[in-house]
Amino acid sequence: MPRMIYREALARDAADQAEVFYHAVMQGAAGHYSLTQRRAWAGVLPRKASAWAARHSLYTTLVAVCDGRCVGFVELDTASARIETLYVWPSLGGRGIGTTLLIHAERLLVEQGRDVVEIEASLTLVERLERRGWENLGEQRVERGGEKLKRYRLRKRLRAVET
Repeated sequence: MPRMIYREALARDAADQAEVFYHAVMQGAAGHYSLTQRRAWAGVLPRKASAWAARHSLYTTLVAVCDGRCVGFVELDTASARIETLYVWPSLGGRGIGTTLLIHAERLLVEQGRDVVEIEASLTLVERLERRGWENLGEQRVERGGEKLKRYRLRKRLRAVET
């Protein structure tokens, strides 16, 4: 696999973020949600760079970049110690990209004195997070574009690690 670079998002990453989000939902979540549910979910955010660039002012966004293209990202609300989104290009799933993005996000929170992080995870992600030590706080239903989608609220205790 080519070298992956992890960094804070730049405006030029926004178009790639839109595509990563769309394909992660439409392809990556296909085994867990119906086509109707995935279309509703993917339709919540425009497939436009400007929409994703605007989110950079709302969230700390970290990206995974390969060959100059964003192939994964995490949006972090540092004020509430919450992961807003985590998406990886579907064909690159299972290679540790999402895990590494989460490690960077968790490190940022620890540096800010936080000791816990939360996320609402899709069916696609929940088992992977549980294996990484996240505590499942229960099932939720969220409405996206008129469709009800199942997800789970999870929490993880953070601790500083000396390096």
